[in-house]
Amino acid sequence: MLAENRGKTAVLLPCYNEGLTIGRTVRQFRQALPSAEIWVFDNNSSDDTVAEARKAGARICHVRQQGKGHVVRCMFQKIDADYYIMADGDATYPAEEAPVLLKPLQEGIADMTVGDRLSGTYGAENKRKFHHFGNLLVCRLIGFLFHQKITDVMSGYRAFNHKFVKSCPVLSNGFEIETELTLHALDKRMSLIEIPVTYRDRPAGSFSKLNTYSDGFRVLKTIFRLFKDYRPLLFFTSLGMLLLLGALALFLPVFSEYLHSGLVPRFPTLICSAFLAVAGLQCITCGFILDSIKRYTDQLFELECMKAAASRETVS
Repeated sequence: MLAENRGKTAVLLPCYNEGLTIGRTVRQFRQALPSAEIWVFDNNSSDDTVAEARKAGARICHVRQQGKGHVVRCMFQKIDADYYIMADGDATYPAEEAPVLLKPLQEGIADMTVGDRLSGTYGAENKRKFHHFGNLLVCRLIGFLFHQKITDVMSGYRAFNHKFVKSCPVLSNGFEIETELTLHALDKRMSLIEIPVTYRDRPAGSFSKLNTYSDGFRVLKTIFRLFKDYRPLLFFTSLGMLLLLGALALFLPVFSEYLHSGLVPRFPTLICSAFLAVAGLQCITCGFILDSIKRYTDQLFELECMKAAASRETVS
């Protein structure tokens, strides 16, 4: 509890039709973090979410664009604090463990902490087993791309410092936002710590807004897009090598026939091989160019973070 008093803390709760649980969630966070400012970001709820949140003492902000990504973008833009706690409004995350998530931020050893469900009670409580599999798959892909072990990339229970929130451009629109937040931290070399938390399944009468297959596909699409954007050299050289292998596979039979007969009987195949080879070389060249551009933008990002930190210290 002592850690909570070091700087202004905001609790951010994105909600869509969580009238059954949002009041309880707000009260639990109020008890865990008495001096924190608690915000409920309502995303066009058709039930009594807003009334229950207001009754529990939360401040309300309405987000008209549908989707959790839009809500998180609004949260990051509108709320100014030293530390932020983000959780779902469905009473599945333990509010009493919020100070544990905040502590590494306030000690300056992390920029983002993630409530790791998979190392806790998630396996026993979660009734959507395919979600667990999808989470593990995405974690493996991220581990391959960034060479860092991630246990729970899709956790909605997170804490951030001011630097992370004000430097994170939110591009996702839906539930793939958690994946994007993790990738932003890894790509920008921010310190990320996963902390095991207790997970409780939704209470009776409360229903998940996730769709296992469509949201899983969107997360994989996000991984593909961010792979292209954050690891352009690896992405485009891999694509270029595949094209060159295809060109070689088409060229070798034609070349073999030419060595035996001195003729090129399959001229269209030779042309197709040449096109693939040129495309492959262009992809590899693009990879090197984009990698240089990315390194330059990373340098600009670090400089801007240093300027922002110096300016914030001067103001305080």
